[in-house]
Amino acid sequence: MKKKLGIFAIAALLSTGAYAASIDHIQTYTPEYLGNQSQNGMINKSSVYYNPAGLVHLDNGTYFHIGAQLAVGHEKMDYNGKEYKADLLQYIPTLALYSVRDERTIFWTFGGLGGGGDLEYKDGVAGTAVVPDLLNNIAGKFMGGTLPEQFKFKDLGSSAEGKSLYGQTTIGRAWKVNDKLSMSIAGRAVLGMKKLKGDINVASPIAEPIHADIDVDRTAWGLGAQIGFNYKATDRLNLAMRYDSRVKLNFKASGNENFATINIPAIGGNLGNVNFSDFYPEYTPGTKTRRDLPAILALGASYKVTDRWTTAISGNYYFNKDAKMDRVAGTVTLKNPIPGKQNITLKGLEPEYDNGWEIALGNEYKLNEKWTLLGSVNYAHTGAKVSSYDDIEFALNSVTVGAGLKYAPTDCDEWVFTVCHFFYDQESGHYDKKYAGYGIANPEYDKSITAFGLAYTKKF
Repeated sequence: MKKKLGIFAIAALLSTGAYAASIDHIQTYTPEYLGNQSQNGMINKSSVYYNPAGLVHLDNGTYFHIGAQLAVGHEKMDYNGKEYKADLLQYIPTLALYSVRDERTIFWTFGGLGGGGDLEYKDGVAGTAVVPDLLNNIAGKFMGGTLPEQFKFKDLGSSAEGKSLYGQTTIGRAWKVNDKLSMSIAGRAVLGMKKLKGDINVASPIAEPIHADIDVDRTAWGLGAQIGFNYKATDRLNLAMRYDSRVKLNFKASGNENFATINIPAIGGNLGNVNFSDFYPEYTPGTKTRRDLPAILALGASYKVTDRWTTAISGNYYFNKDAKMDRVAGTVTLKNPIPGKQNITLKGLEPEYDNGWEIALGNEYKLNEKWTLLGSVNYAHTGAKVSSYDDIEFALNSVTVGAGLKYAPTDCDEWVFTVCHFFYDQESGHYDKKYAGYGIANPEYDKSITAFGLAYTKKF
């Protein structure tokens, strides 16, 4: 039972994205974003990801873009005074090819669209730590009081690991409508992959050893569309809009799980069997469950204040309410071994989401003909409600500060070096509601992540 909770939490956390600003989506498509998070209204070598309609204003030529990002840090939770922590080491590649010819552009991109890195909680998670506390409370109630210390259930070493990745490839075309207005359309294919692996080991002198484990992969394919507009109002002011459609993803779970038998002879015997998937039915082997990537409306503007200084503002709106996102809740029923007494039912909460949004301010200052300084700040409100928080999914609001340098040794070569740090809000969980009446403490969730980026663009 506890392991199910832990495994689900891990999957959720990863699906949130190691350093996503929303729930599943990331915006760190390219390393340049780490330095200037206000890319939506810019016209530059990274516009193929953020403002493809603006590519028509680049010089004619064929552009090849390659980049890499590395995120380091940790994600952790505190439960009953104990810290459960997973170190993060996440790599995201970036690859793009686009051709600008007079008034038309063809573009292709490949890279990450959502998800996170590989998180391994070697000492378990709050969702597994709650199992012995629940059993102690339940057994105590059955015995008519508090379970003596020497008979209490203890965790003998549980662990959990989760992976999540959304990869995409996009191909499209942009063209000028007139000298000021341009637009783009594109199609996108998305592959989503999630993995849950973990085990729970709990024991007590009054019960048989309790062990459960799960090893499940979930995969899905989906298609989406993109449309964009760019309006070059003046030589200094540029306005842009991009809409990425919802991507429907029907994940299928494959793998195996072994249930735990709750047998406590001291209070009458077998209370029943529990699977991880009782609380997280989307991970039941053989099942299909929808977890879509929500649609995004991206707006941006950039203004060239001086010949050296450009400032920009961007906003993203995530239509979470219109997407189906594992909004299912499981139930576990334990048999009361005492004749005539009511069984105990533990119900999970259905995850809830509001629409999310973020806003970013960015600046670029040209130091000389070869070097440009980048700087930005971003605030993200994910829209994830407390009911969605779990060991693996806790999409926390954040403030991100980034900086970087561009180096253009020639007119055909450009290097970008960036770094940013994500400051996440610390939030409490919802165990007080999920396990109401059992005296279970609430976990506290937190993250700390720094990301580094390197990109190179070549014009032929």
